Amino acid sequence: MIYIAVKRTQLYLDEDLAKILSTVSRQQGRTVSELVRECVREKFGEKKSLNKAALARQIAGVWRHRTDLGKTDRLIRRLRKDSRAGRLKVG
Repeated sequence: MIYIAVKRTQLYLDEDLAKILSTVSRQQGRTVSELVRECVREKFGEKKSLNKAALARQIAGVWRHRTDLGKTDRLIRRLRKDSRAGRLKVG
């Protein structure tokens, strides 16, 4: 037998929703929990993995044409400077 880890939760439903779930549960021979899980998956979808490399390519250069930032060369250099060795007192 296969066991799937689930998290128990409690829902408060109005009478109409409770009756609908109960009726559909009997008609389909499924538990109310199964119906709720199915509805949540349909509404909010499955967990999707994030392709960070593709996202980085998509957003690369989005601020390239901004004129309100002024010169950013020094700021970028300062942000990119590796100060980790100094903070850790290494080297």
